[in-house]
Amino acid sequence: MPLHPMIARVTDRIRDRSQGPRSAYLARMAAAIQNGPARGHLTCGNQAHAYAAMDTDKPTLATTRAPNIGIVTAYNDMLSAHQPFERYPDLIRTAARTAGATAQVAGGVPAMCDGVTQGQPGMELSLFSRDVIALSAGIALSHNTFDAALYLGVCDKIVPGLIIAAASFGHIPAVFAPAGPMTSGIPNDEKSAVRNAYAEGRASREELMAAEMASYHGPGTCTFYGTANTNQMLMEFMGLHLPGSSFINPGTPLRDALTVAAVERAAQITALGNDFRPAGEILDERAYVNGLVGLMATGGSTNLVLHLPAMARASGVILDLQDFADISEAVPLMAKVYPNGLADVNHFHAAGGLQFLINQLLDAGLLHEDAKTIAGDGLSAYRQEATLKDGKLGWQDGPRHSLNEKIVRPASAPFAPHGGLTQLSGNLGRGVIKVSAVAPERHVIEAPARIFHSQDAVKAAFKAGELTADTVVVVRFQGPSANGMPELHSLTPTLTILQDRGLRVALVTDGRMSGASGKVPAAIHVSPEAAKGGPLARLRDGDVIRLDAPNGTLTVLAPDFDSRTPVTADLSANRFGIGRELFEAFRQTVGTADTGAGVVI
Repeated sequence: MPLHPMIARVTDRIRDRSQGPRSAYLARMAAAIQNGPARGHLTCGNQAHAYAAMDTDKPTLATTRAPNIGIVTAYNDMLSAHQPFERYPDLIRTAARTAGATAQVAGGVPAMCDGVTQGQPGMELSLFSRDVIALSAGIALSHNTFDAALYLGVCDKIVPGLIIAAASFGHIPAVFAPAGPMTSGIPNDEKSAVRNAYAEGRASREELMAAEMASYHGPGTCTFYGTANTNQMLMEFMGLHLPGSSFINPGTPLRDALTVAAVERAAQITALGNDFRPAGEILDERAYVNGLVGLMATGGSTNLVLHLPAMARASGVILDLQDFADISEAVPLMAKVYPNGLADVNHFHAAGGLQFLINQLLDAGLLHEDAKTIAGDGLSAYRQEATLKDGKLGWQDGPRHSLNEKIVRPASAPFAPHGGLTQLSGNLGRGVIKVSAVAPERHVIEAPARIFHSQDAVKAAFKAGELTADTVVVVRFQGPSANGMPELHSLTPTLTILQDRGLRVALVTDGRMSGASGKVPAAIHVSPEAAKGGPLARLRDGDVIRLDAPNGTLTVLAPDFDSRTPVTADLSANRFGIGRELFEAFRQTVGTADTGAGVVI
């Protein structure tokens, strides 16, 4: 199938826009590759330090040219998604020896749980943790003793941070090994109903706690389709996972077999062999476009609108919000996974999952089939799903037909003709809205503004009975330089209740919503942010705001708007406590939301 004209056009546009930085990046990677395997340049003293604790692997490391795999791990048991990584290093070292290689834990990276910090001061460090992860992985790999890197990470900022590091060390291969989703708990709509009841005072704290614990109940990724699971989709669409590995539950024989196979593949694709696949060659414009297509087809997290540009810049590829909008127009919405539907990722995987979608999208000409991947045969390898028969790992053709059309549908009969992510622009700035879970009759909202400077103030106004009419809730001074751009996920129950009461409501903010944001229209990531004097800082209570998703506009209907003096806010409370004082340099140097809100790139 020939490539869809819009996909080809956007790819060409990205390639042209990126020509300078991409050429410079590839030249740097080529120079690093030309130097040959890294350990050959270390002194005997350097190597002795690196191998001192490696016991039985020491002779192999010191005297042979066997590949040495560096493990960069985000293990901690604060994150259910990362707890399974505790036992991975032993599994990986054993698999490496069997494959004629060695493996060492190069270093750990921090991994915070946004579910713990939602609505808390710690959330103000969340976005910046992506850059800290990239820096930490850079330190781990700076020992320069590795022929390939194996990255262990799943959740929100962890995978993007690891990709930035993988691109920076793009002269060696990068293989990502996931941990998989937890088994299904109570249905997500049940959990959401209890949350809303608690927000209205109709459920007790004990009932809320019981529902939350029944939902988040064991090891593995949270089962809704938020940022963590969107990341896992992305790694398959970009060719950095083994095919079919994203949504296999932790602690299963198939999960372990795929981890072993990831180690074997990492050993096979180093510069020491005949199938060298450095990460810098995989992370090109085709890989990022394929990731964008997957984001739209699955209705994935809006957080990737921040992360993908930052990831791409690390490999010399420049993405723009218009690229997201144009690909969204070309790609149909083919999946309904909570919060866009009732199913969770386990149900999605059982219904055909990523392999069904990749089959469909390739057949429709919506993906670059020739993109380079770790698997060896371009993206066609990702048509296949992993199987375990008689203890032996193999791959077979993935589903050609949906096994549940309430969850996944073919490209010819999708849930919606477009991916549901729209760029918004107008006299309030530039932002995005995700409408895949928003009812069509709410795609246009025009109502008076109510201005807030924190999500707590919104919730206080709601509890005081002040929000009783159609309202555009504006929460400003939430951008990256103001307070680290925390997610405003704790507003979801409040706004949902107002909408369920029959009001026409919307959110406009220079902050973020969670990857699990749902059915209330929300214009997010508005840039320039209020703290930099952006248009949101000139809004006043009562200004009529029009959010028009079909036409991609975000405007205020106030004739004197341009002549107003921007207000300022006292942001001193965001500067200290729970580690925030350590990140002042990040707030001062962070980029704008529309370019990825990056610090290190």
